[in-house]
Amino acid sequence: MVLLVATPSILLPGTPADTTQIVALVGLVAGVFTFVEYRAAYPSLVEFRDAPPFNRIRFLALFMTIFMLAVICRGKIAPTTLTLFFDAIGTRIADLIDFPYSPVRLMVLMLPENASVDLVASVRTAAGLSYLISILSLGVFVLVMRFQRWPRQVGGFNVWTNMPTFDPTAGGDVVERLSRDSQINLILGFLLPFVIPAFVKLASNLFDPISLADPHTLIWTMTAWAFLPSSLLMRGIAIQRVARMICEKRRRDYAASQEEWEPASA
Repeated sequence: MVLLVATPSILLPGTPADTTQIVALVGLVAGVFTFVEYRAAYPSLVEFRDAPPFNRIRFLALFMTIFMLAVICRGKIAPTTLTLFFDAIGTRIADLIDFPYSPVRLMVLMLPENASVDLVASVRTAAGLSYLISILSLGVFVLVMRFQRWPRQVGGFNVWTNMPTFDPTAGGDVVERLSRDSQINLILGFLLPFVIPAFVKLASNLFDPISLADPHTLIWTMTAWAFLPSSLLMRGIAIQRVARMICEKRRRDYAASQEEWEPASA
């Protein structure tokens, strides 16, 4: 986690000293929090910590997005073969998925009318690359769940340790609540890539929008815009999978009780 947070500051030349200190503090806090969450017997926020590779896929997608965008931004200042290669990949991807009403097109339209050509190209490339990585991470998780029967665990799936923010005793049927939470996450995950650019465009009439000309702002903004929706989609799919597991467990228990009752009644 420390390396993930510090990657843009490490790769981008000319990072101010104040920014480096803030990044170091944030990275240290993120690292300590992650260590405590995975070592504690009673987790507080991190979900599916004992159901790999859910969090590993999300972390890898987040790290790859930040790393590749940081390399592309570094190429604007100190171009190398690697930076040119990543920039060419991002530009090509943006050309493929930048069509009318696509999330990438909406991110470009979010920019003010006086935005420079270089800024539009940078946002377009970063949006296309980050959105592709988010889609690939979602596809990888679906394949893992399909072919490896996620979450395969010895001793059963512990809802308490893997879903610490979910209270099974809050009232109502657990399966119905899980299904409802899953649907909410899926809807939000699908809509956020479209809603965020529109919201920023509307809000720009009230206050100055964030400046994507700064490399650090561009990297973190594009990463959050692509990672949050894919993370919500993955969470929705995972929660729906847990709901199905509970339904299957109920059916097995009911069938077993019926088998025991029939010989006893006979």
